[in-house]
Amino acid sequence: MHDIWNPWHGCVKVSEGCQHCYMFFLDSLRDADGSVIYQTRNFNYPLQRKRDGSFKIQSGELIRVCMTSDFFLPDADRWRADAWRLMSERPDVRFFLLTKRPERVEACLPKNWGDGWDNIFFNITCENQSRADQRIPLLLKLPFKHKGVMAAPFIGPLQIEDHLASGQIEQVICGGENYDGARPCNFDWVRSLSEQCKSHDVRFCFIETGTVFVKDGRTFHLPDKKIQSAMALKAGVNHDGRPIKFNLRDPLGFEISPEFLYKPYFRESCETCGSKMICNGCCRCGKCGAE
Repeated sequence: MHDIWNPWHGCVKVSEGCQHCYMFFLDSLRDADGSVIYQTRNFNYPLQRKRDGSFKIQSGELIRVCMTSDFFLPDADRWRADAWRLMSERPDVRFFLLTKRPERVEACLPKNWGDGWDNIFFNITCENQSRADQRIPLLLKLPFKHKGVMAAPFIGPLQIEDHLASGQIEQVICGGENYDGARPCNFDWVRSLSEQCKSHDVRFCFIETGTVFVKDGRTFHLPDKKIQSAMALKAGVNHDGRPIKFNLRDPLGFEISPEFLYKPYFRESCETCGSKMICNGCCRCGKCGAE
């Protein structure tokens, strides 16, 4: 996928949300061990160019980092400085970082970090209340200009309104669990979290129901992820929230005019997807068979 950069692969499970990790499950399908951690061949993706000399990643794109690992994994300490360097060389690109290890973050920041880089969107996972209580206070103390929370897999109710009141959290994403041993996601939890975000005008996106979805006392089994996403959107709980503004610059430090920034392209099928609000759009590669 054009909006994902996995500089390394493999992870170590650290909390309840890791119990049925999708990466471990998908690796097992190809007889691989998800606990084996290695640098990928695509490590330098942010600087890769097309045949015409332009960057593969366009200015303004949102790139999700380490979706098959954790950016702050101790085993990746030897590679992280180079990954930071690549992101610093692309101040025109938004990089979405997600971790379950916020306690390691401050010691892993580059020396020239200052009060944060404007092209980094830092997020923590809060799968349940105990992890929210542990991780969000750390999130609020860290020097990032853009902060968010991801409740996925969403396996328990969350009450985070006091943290949202800080004004630091710009976005909350939630979604149910999939694949091997998926635990239920209850719509009452989703609705409550949505209302908390709306009360503070924080962007909220319910991306998918998960395989086991509980609503109005009924349990639904939804193995098809397209149906999960469509049902999440139909729930009507998403909220745009206040605008999130990234001060993107070209590599020379000059501000980039909006007309030169990447504009997502969406197909007709995208209109029923719960992730559209936070999606980088279709790359029009043709691999899915759509015209």
